[in-house]
This record gives sequence, C-alpha cells and structure tokens, in this order.
Amino acid sequence: MLTTLGPLLSLALPVLGFLISISYPDGSQCQRALLSGNDVILGCNSSRARWYYFLLQEPELSNHISGISNIETRPQGSILIKNPQPSQTGFYRCHDENGTLLVEYEIDFQDATTLHITHRDLAQEPLENETLSLGGKELIFTRWEPWQDCNRCGVPGERKRLGYCYIQGPLEEAMPCRLYLREVTMWSNRIRPELQVEACQVPCKKTQRFVSQYISFESFELNEVSESVWLTCPLGSIYRPIHWEANGALLTWQRQLSGRDFGTALDPVNGGRRLQISQPAIYKCFVQQELMARFNPLTPPEVWEARRREDALQHQQLELGEAPPGKTHSVLEGLKLLLLASTVLALVGALRKLRRPSRRKRSDQLLLVK
Repeated sequence: MLTTLGPLLSLALPVLGFLISISYPDGSQCQRALLSGNDVILGCNSSRARWYYFLLQEPELSNHISGISNIETRPQGSILIKNPQPSQTGFYRCHDENGTLLVEYEIDFQDATTLHITHRDLAQEPLENETLSLGGKELIFTRWEPWQDCNRCGVPGERKRLGYCYIQGPLEEAMPCRLYLREVTMWSNRIRPELQVEACQVPCKKTQRFVSQYISFESFELNEVSESVWLTCPLGSIYRPIHWEANGALLTWQRQLSGRDFGTALDPVNGGRRLQISQPAIYKCFVQQELMARFNPLTPPEVWEARRREDALQHQQLELGEAPPGKTHSVLEGLKLLLLASTVLALVGALRKLRRPSRRKRSDQLLLVK
C-alpha cells in the first residue's frame, strides 16, 4: 500500500503568484478557453463581489457561486476555481453589492484528458483543420497560445505551448468549441485541446537569481504491490514552465514521447506537474526554474517493524530448540548435504587405503626384492 510522508519542511509562498489569473476592467466581457483539471483565478474589482454562474448544461438555471464546492471566493473579490471540469463550461458573472454587473466571463473548460500532445523535434504533427456542417461550413481549428518560457537556462531544456479548440462559422468570429456549439451535442475527435513541446536553450540573465520561496522535502516508498507512485510538484501548473530531475538527470518530454523512457512518466493532463515513477531515486521538480520540491526514497517503518518481529521470533524459536517457520526445509536440506558429504569423504578415504599400501608394507616389499 502506498504511503507518502511529508512535507517535512515547507516555506509558504503566495499561491496566487503561481496560478493563472484572468482579470478584465469593469464592464468587460471576457471569452476564454482554458483546460480542465488546472486551477484558475477569475478576477473582479470589488471586495463585496457577488458571483453567479450559468452552466451550458443547465442554461435555465442561475445560481450563486457558493453552490459549487470547488470554487472559493477570495477576499479581494476574485474566485479560485480548483480542478475545474468540462461540465463547468459556461458563464461566470460578477456583480457589486448593488447588483451592477461588473464583468462576465464566458469560459470553455476544454477536456485535458483528451489532450493531443506532440514534440516538434520528433517531427510529430499537430491536429489538422477540419470542417463541420452545422447549417453551413464551419471551420474547426487550433488557436495556439504563445510559447512559454524555457524551463531551464544556460543548458538545454524544453518549452511548451497550449492550443485550444476553436470553431469559426461563415461571416462569424471564432469561438471556443463548446461555447460555439452551445446546446448542440456532437462528438468529434477533432474537438480537443493540444500541447506542443520543443527543445530550447536560453542564456541565464546576469540578474537572474533562483531563490525559491517554497521548498518541500518529501519521502516516498515503492513496494512490490504498488510498483509505481505519483509525485506532485507543489504550485506547478500546465500554464507554467516545469521540469523534473532524477538523480540530477533531466526528465524530458522528448524522451517520453519517443518511447525511450519507461521508468518515469510525465502527466500531460497537468503539463508535467505530476510524475509517475517506478524506480527509487532522488527526484526534484522546478517551476519557472525555481526548486519547488525534493523527493527522497524511503524505507517504510512497516518494513523495519516486520523485520524486527521476524528476528525476535527466530531468536525465540532457537532458544526453544525449534527451527523457525519456513526454515525447516532448508535445515533438512542442509543436514542431507552434510550427511552426503560425510559419506563421500569416507568412501574416498577407504579407496585411498586400498590403492595405496602403507609405508611399512612398501619397506617390506623392498626388502623381499633384495
């Protein structure tokens, strides 16, 4: 059974600085595509903000934001959506204490579990554009975000960019796929987000200092039953540059996507925030080139306790003149081998006596010859 101990040491860092935050001025209407499973903050410039939501799956309902368990209201008026799901695609509206609409967000939480991931250095191709027939010829395509920063500096690293599913109809502006389709229910392998990775190398800035404000030392264990365990990088996000090291060696997307890395697996759903391991090593994770956590292999206390009990039981049985459980067979085998060895030695000795006369007999024989 898996057991993860820790963190043993951690220094707090304002979480808001490591989450994607969307904010627009009052009176704005924001339309965005985001990924499910990755935390996000929606801003509102009112300390007494009142939030309401309209989900596409329930367009006739209007509820207060407090009715959603994975949404927290921040003191400044913004809301934090933890682990958003595709079913939460819809409209999020912020009102002030007088009921005036301040900002409205139209958010398409695209399903990250269907993410199409490619590596440019492996000549892997992104999804191609397609057309749909919904009363006209709608074009479905990927709208790419800018490349994120390289996850390392001064040495070879990697960078990634996100691509969201968009649909554009004749004489219409492009919209995120689910927001465009609205009530239309359809399935297409093309309606999914993308993640693209490429190699990079950038120099370190002279003023660049990597002094992490959040360091977590955690211990993990591997056993025959579990075979693998997941490690999670604190404050990591698919929207941020992340990289992992195992005993100082870089774990890359290129190695994983080429099928040459079988000991570890970066989780594409969260951009590598989680790492699956099957071998003991010292693992480190970095977010925006800052060390976030170090994971050390651990021999679980249960193993030591089981060994101590086994030793005590064997000692007790030896005092009673009994063979320990599971040892009887090996003891009998040992006795049989000892008896066989003794028999063989006795036979060898007898043969030597028969084939080699004693020194006295040899001397007698010599005398007879004379």
